[in-house]
Amino acid sequence: MLNLAATERNPKKDITMEKSKLLQMHNVGIVVESLDKTIDFFSEIGLKLEGRAMVEGEWAGRVTGLGNQSVEIAMMVTPDGHSRLELSRFLSPATVADHRTAPVNSLGYLRLMFTVDNIDELVARLSKHGAELVGEVVQYEDMYRLCYIRGTEGLLIGLAEQLGNKTATDILENS
Repeated sequence: MLNLAATERNPKKDITMEKSKLLQMHNVGIVVESLDKTIDFFSEIGLKLEGRAMVEGEWAGRVTGLGNQSVEIAMMVTPDGHSRLELSRFLSPATVADHRTAPVNSLGYLRLMFTVDNIDELVARLSKHGAELVGEVVQYEDMYRLCYIRGTEGLLIGLAEQLGNKTATDILENS
């Protein structure tokens, strides 16, 4: 909030602003080649298509720093409505790099992780969409079963099935 009263009394005083507070994480963005295939893949995981639109023009390029751009986007939302995945397909300018199949220890985007209730069933369904296990499904203590898969377009996706009442937060708090 601007402190206008202090400025009105003494015009040479700096305008102070209240520190911004994080309200929520709105979305993670991924650039893809095929929106339709990627929407189908994430729908299979359990996300819902919230909407699809074109984002284009000089105003959009001012946000991204890309200049005049034309991007088709699809917003997908988790079942609880709290998290979103923004899928983008750039029509112009063209994409300039592709690091979708980089190994898990690469700098930058690593992976998305989803908590699921039946990891084996979901992996079987996703394999029908071309997904492949990166390693294997493993169990961490009595808390989780975990795996990484390469999904549509080579995207790295983590899946976690919680086994008991303990969570990763419990481990971190007790370490």
